Amino acid sequence: MNKFALCALASLVAFAGAATAAPITYKIDPSHTFPSFEADHMGLSNWRGKFNKSEGTVTLDKKAGTGTVEVVVDTTSIDYGFDAMNEHALGADLFNTAKFPTATYKGKLAGFKDGVPGKVEGELTLLGVTKPVELTIGKFKCMPHPMYKREVCGADASGSFKRDDFGMSAGKDWGFNMEVNLRIQIEAIAVE
Repeated sequence: MNKFALCALASLVAFAGAATAAPITYKIDPSHTFPSFEADHMGLSNWRGKFNKSEGTVTLDKKAGTGTVEVVVDTTSIDYGFDAMNEHALGADLFNTAKFPTATYKGKLAGFKDGVPGKVEGELTLLGVTKPVELTIGKFKCMPHPMYKREVCGADASGSFKRDDFGMSAGKDWGFNMEVNLRIQIEAIAVE
């Protein structure tokens, strides 16, 4: 085989390899994705809440060690397990859902080791304010979904932020700690 043919073959193989390493897009499964949080209540206890409705996408290229995440949370779906608190949280001094019915987290997967991301470098938009919030991925796995016969990936990610940085300072004057621990449990299925 001459040098020209060998170079052409090498280029074709490289192109084919690049084509198979394209990112895969996954749609978030809303029945298995529930962003949740813990927030201080006067230093006495931690209140825990979750959001029952969310949507979004994940892209992942394990070979290249890249990917993105976008989660859109319906803040009107807040659930503390206590109806009076749920109603209060919708109001202007907390989530102000009449004006801001969604919160968004967008980021890039990073810290890959053996095709598995270790963190998300991203931004949270809450009450119209966008700030950086990094999430640590504590658990991550992809596998064939037994029912849908497509790949499904799941992760548990966590991070923290100060809610008054986003304009949510209710209780600060009473000594509430503004630190919020955020958890995102997520499962996403490959798009056909």
